[in-house]
Amino acid sequence: MPPTTPAPAPGPTTAPTRVAAIIPAKSEADRIVATVTATAGLPHVDLVVVVDDGSTDATARLAEEAGAVVVRHTANQGKAAAMMTGAKTVAARDDPAAPRALLFVDADLRESAANLAPLMTPVLSGAVDMTIANIPRANSSKGGGRVVRLAQRTILGRTGREIAQPLNGMRCLTRDAFRAALPLAPGWGVEVGLTLDVLQAGLRVVEVPVDFTHRATGKDWRGALHRGRQLRDVARVVARRGR
Repeated sequence: MPPTTPAPAPGPTTAPTRVAAIIPAKSEADRIVATVTATAGLPHVDLVVVVDDGSTDATARLAEEAGAVVVRHTANQGKAAAMMTGAKTVAARDDPAAPRALLFVDADLRESAANLAPLMTPVLSGAVDMTIANIPRANSSKGGGRVVRLAQRTILGRTGREIAQPLNGMRCLTRDAFRAALPLAPGWGVEVGLTLDVLQAGLRVVEVPVDFTHRATGKDWRGALHRGRQLRDVARVVARRGR
């Protein structure tokens, strides 16, 4: 399924000119420095926020030493909570009249986070309200087919849009688009809920081809458990989000 084109909708009055990157992280000490460094080098990114979501290693210290603004959850609260904490931290540093766009970055991308620039271009030009990364199959997590198909069918049925990679967490969006999805869906359903809410708000979403690598979900019992949790959380989003 190829990346889709945005459906026509009214655009924002003023497109953002700066970008804040938000990196939710839990015990990523071996990867966080490379991810922060690569993200900070992206054009238009003038703020990198790492939300340390209950790490048990040196993630917070290393991220701060790499130049990120670090906010800590003393206990793990999950990705959705980390994303909302990061957005709140950015808002406290924003000019309300000219808020930054938000770029969400997984903590395990390492140097390949430098490839995320294409995600920002359509948002900064005012062409769309949210972009979703569409990465090569070889670099995406293995498995998860049932979860992906459930998410795809739900998004298509409720919004008329085909989204090839609805579970992809690498996204850039305007502050208005982010607000349209609050409160974010919990657990592993956060990306599906975000996509549904933004599309159902009448905002413009497009997938953008981006080549990066991250830690793949394996086919052992841990991978099966992860996919089971994904299916559970996405099914909850399907049941609870607006039809």
